[in-house]
Amino acid sequence: MSATRTSSSVERRFVTMPLGRIHVAMAGTGFPVLLLHQTPRSWNEYRDVLPLLGCDFRAIAMDTLGFGDSDRPAGEPSIELWAQGAFALLDALDEPRAAVVGHHTGAAIAVEMAASAPARVSALVLSACPFVDAARRAKHHGMRVIDDVETRTDGSHLTELWARRQPFYPADDTDLLQRFMIDALRAGEMAAEGHRVVNRYRMEDRLGSIQCPTLVIAPTGDPHVHPVAPKVAGAIKGSVLRELSGGMVPLPDQMPEAFAGIVRDFVAAAAKT
Repeated sequence: MSATRTSSSVERRFVTMPLGRIHVAMAGTGFPVLLLHQTPRSWNEYRDVLPLLGCDFRAIAMDTLGFGDSDRPAGEPSIELWAQGAFALLDALDEPRAAVVGHHTGAAIAVEMAASAPARVSALVLSACPFVDAARRAKHHGMRVIDDVETRTDGSHLTELWARRQPFYPADDTDLLQRFMIDALRAGEMAAEGHRVVNRYRMEDRLGSIQCPTLVIAPTGDPHVHPVAPKVAGAIKGSVLRELSGGMVPLPDQMPEAFAGIVRDFVAAAAKT
């Protein structure tokens, strides 16, 4: 990708809505592409992707409610609630329709958006999407999730959290883990709860309702989702499955140019159909 594609500047702001304030980062103009992050990240997961997509679209990376700088609304968090927050943001930005891109937890939110309001989602990119069905819910019920560490006064829980995440990140790139740690600390208890929210979602009831062009990205180095990517794609009529060699859990900020290129090409092609 040429250097000229990285020139789009990023604007950050807060949008106040009934569910609470949402922090958003945006780049570029044109058709909107909404970017939804994984647990417990923030818009920062897309900080290198955003200006690349901003050369062709109005790229919008939000902090999901309860993460980053966005407020945590009252009540129990859910994929449905987070999807409502995303639609409320699009409404506040005067965007009645958008392409939606989600990674891990963000992919689950994107599924709910496309299934619940098909007229509002023009194209869908599900990156490292989990496959949540009754079997997964039963398997994970009561199980300790990856980011669940007990806070200790000596700070050793930070080392534990780093060690629990390290196998799923490139061995020679501590910057990516530092980005993760910053977001995880800011998320507080939501760092663990976000995973439980995904594991409660009845995704199998929603995948078949998706009507828009859909791309399923399967990072080959992500053991959590790569094996189930064919199930996700197979449940969505007409979807396209694409493996991304070497991609790991932090795919968008691990391989921003490859990620942005795949998203750009798919959304552009979907717009022509």
